[in-house]
Amino acid sequence: MTDLVASVRSALTRVIDPEIRKPIAELGMIGGVAVSDSHATVDIKLTIVGCPAADTIERDVREAAGSVAGITAVTVNVSVMSPEERTALTERLHGARRGSQFPPDSLTRIYAITSGKGGVGKSTLTANLGVALAARGLRVGIVDADVFGFSIPGILGLANAKPTKVGDMILPPIAHDVKVISIGMFVDGSGTAVAWRGPMLHRTINQFLTDVYFGDLDVLLLDLPPGTGDVAISIGQLLPQAEVVVVTTPQAAAADVAERSGVVARKTGQQVIGVVENMAGLVQPDGTVLDLFGTGGGAATAERLGVPLLTSVPLSVPLREGGDTGAPVVLTHSDDPAARAITDLAATLAVRPRGLAGRKLGLRVT
Repeated sequence: MTDLVASVRSALTRVIDPEIRKPIAELGMIGGVAVSDSHATVDIKLTIVGCPAADTIERDVREAAGSVAGITAVTVNVSVMSPEERTALTERLHGARRGSQFPPDSLTRIYAITSGKGGVGKSTLTANLGVALAARGLRVGIVDADVFGFSIPGILGLANAKPTKVGDMILPPIAHDVKVISIGMFVDGSGTAVAWRGPMLHRTINQFLTDVYFGDLDVLLLDLPPGTGDVAISIGQLLPQAEVVVVTTPQAAAADVAERSGVVARKTGQQVIGVVENMAGLVQPDGTVLDLFGTGGGAATAERLGVPLLTSVPLSVPLREGGDTGAPVVLTHSDDPAARAITDLAATLAVRPRGLAGRKLGLRVT
């Protein structure tokens, strides 16, 4: 029976917590394992009472144990971690560092998506970009830093999602393999208005970067509010290594304002890496292009900032519909011109090198 117990425990290492995205064996969630007459009994400890992933974890544990040769029946006993066990878990996940998960020496690529004015499709672009990056196999997180005009949850189909709280740690909801946090997940209803001054905004963004457990990310996207206010300055202070992508429409008035957001980013020490022109020409059934918002705004902004025009995203009905229904166009209509433009942008950002200048490599000369 000893060999069967070892085999069951080995099989359980394949069970992943769907929220934390780590094996439950590493998280201390497996208690006793016993086998008697080909009947396996497994004790598991959930992180909290009412854990939203409970059914999934129990099912996966049952399937993993049942897959072992010689096991014909499985009983799963479910309990909850003690406060001491939860504390040990959060400390193990956070490690010794109890500050931002994304310090200057982090290897996570951080892209702040900003615009000079609202209504240019910045949030829709951010959400679809995150999904496109995740579809390439990258581990992606999105921080909806647009506290007053939060819309990322709705665009990604998370309008009713709530984060899970484990001790002092917050587990972000996941949509399309993207981990997402937004103030919209903490208020009652999408119609709730948030009216905060600068210090409260700074504290909220800081909490998103410290208490929310994203795990090891390849890319973190930040959907910034329009303009050059408190949040933009806070991001510059908290994430000076963030690289900025400026979003504008082709219209000259929008392009002029968009340039200012890039200028402010540079004043806070961040690097502006390029411009995205959104709401470009609308392709007609006969193949002609209708330039509803004019032309050239993106290229003009990029030229004045001295950075490349990364892509031009055309107006798209499927893109708008996907934002309304929580179904990203890069997944539902991958051949749509807007989806192709965003997918190409994801390909460009995914392979940008992460510089090691100023970052600790963990090496020691002996």
